[in-house]
Amino acid sequence: MSIPLTRKPKRPPAFQEEHAESSSISSLHDDAKNCERCDLYKDATQIVFGEGRENAKVVLVGEQPGDREDLMGRPFVGPAGRLLDQCLHEADIDRSACYVTNAVKHFKFEQRGRRRLHARPNAGEIKQCAWWLGGELALLKPRLVVALGATALYSLMGRSVQLTKERGRIHTATDGTPVLVTIHPSYLLRIRDRVDKEQQRHSFIKDLQRIVQFLN
Repeated sequence: MSIPLTRKPKRPPAFQEEHAESSSISSLHDDAKNCERCDLYKDATQIVFGEGRENAKVVLVGEQPGDREDLMGRPFVGPAGRLLDQCLHEADIDRSACYVTNAVKHFKFEQRGRRRLHARPNAGEIKQCAWWLGGELALLKPRLVVALGATALYSLMGRSVQLTKERGRIHTATDGTPVLVTIHPSYLLRIRDRVDKEQQRHSFIKDLQRIVQFLN
């Protein structure tokens, strides 16, 4: 199945000309461990870098690590990550064949008693962390990048592409990399109506199936 690509947008954060450079993903990760490019490092437990095959054809980009990811130091291992795994499986995609990362590498949260509640990264924090995401993409050179949610989409495509209007479509980044637009799995976790949740879950799986269609 042929999937048309749209015009390139203006240069967004992750595809900026200047980004982190290293000889491998592992060495890039080592370089990022002491990152102080924004203030998020002050409260986070640790940096949560991407993980997966360095020859992965597909890179999945989320927003930022959550509470569980911050404690474990791995991306998408909390409730949203487990849901992503289930949906990838139903879309006939092997997560272990992908590289999974986030637009922002430190957990941003608000303390409410003993709980740490997710807080959305601002534009400045996204732009500062694009230094590392840009470095990952430059090393990996994937055939397809999947933007999971609005923060990832902004980091990859700037403000020229809107999630609601372009969901399920594949755009072309400034460096020529195809970017598939879809929601973040945490969105599904917030839906209370059972019917709506199932419909949105089905749509998300259909979006993910475009990965297989594109690669084939």
